[in-house]
Amino acid sequence: MPHPIGSAGVRPPDSAQKARMLGRPKFVLASGSPRRLALLNQAGIEPDALRPADVDETPRRGELPRACANRLARAKADAALKSVQLDDDLRGSFIISADTVVAVGRRILPKANLVDEAAQCLRLLSGRNHRVYTAICVVTPREAFRQRLVETRVRFKRLSEDDIQAYIGSGEWRGKAGGYAVQGIAGSFVVKMVGSYTNVVGLPLYETVTLLGGEGFPIRHGWLNAVAV
Repeated sequence: MPHPIGSAGVRPPDSAQKARMLGRPKFVLASGSPRRLALLNQAGIEPDALRPADVDETPRRGELPRACANRLARAKADAALKSVQLDDDLRGSFIISADTVVAVGRRILPKANLVDEAAQCLRLLSGRNHRVYTAICVVTPREAFRQRLVETRVRFKRLSEDDIQAYIGSGEWRGKAGGYAVQGIAGSFVVKMVGSYTNVVGLPLYETVTLLGGEGFPIRHGWLNAVAV
């Protein structure tokens, strides 16, 4: 239904324009991940909408971990932008997408959904160093794309078969890159970490906030009256 036009022939502002008048543009998270949402909330940012992207996350043949994370983050941002363009309330929003890849050398580990996949990942990670890459992609209200890739190095302790089987029984590995969740029980497997912890969880907060702030998003808007839990 078209908006009524006032006596001066000017259309009243839509909800996205109202949000800007109130001091903050609309913000869309292109993910259904509870972890990424919680991390944004931790930084004082509350998305106006979630637009999870239906993207095939299978690595391409011979694709390197960095390239895979960058490609998928951009594909998720593209899909979210198409959705937002069709929504009058969200058109002109900031959008952020992310993709996390766990790799041993050039080998990309799967987002484990099967017990055998998780067990294979854990045996491979046991007692070894691996790298976690998260690519973030921001789409500005002018539909410009800005992208960053963050790398964290992680070393696991040597896992016994009892460790592996008990962890599989926990179920927290399901759907997680590399078959583990560092914010859960698997945090006790980490001997050493070099780089961003939130990157391993799924969204590097420092880089995310810096990228958004650099594009004009008012990152401190939600800090007023914020209470730490």
